[in-house]
Amino acid sequence: MISIYLLIPLSLMLFVVGIWAIYYAVKSNQFEDLDNAPDQIILDDRQSRRQIETSDTPVNK
Repeated sequence: MISIYLLIPLSLMLFVVGIWAIYYAVKSNQFEDLDNAPDQIILDDRQSRRQIETSDTPVNK
């Protein structure tokens, strides 16, 4: 019975932390662009690789 006195407040505290985490994620726009985010990582990597390749090539005179 004593464990109930510990587990109920602990579970309510975890519930409040979970609700706060969801609220914070929504407020900071974590769920705005779910479709293009994985593609954007790949495109950024390709773009940076192209910039490195073009800067490393010697200029022919």
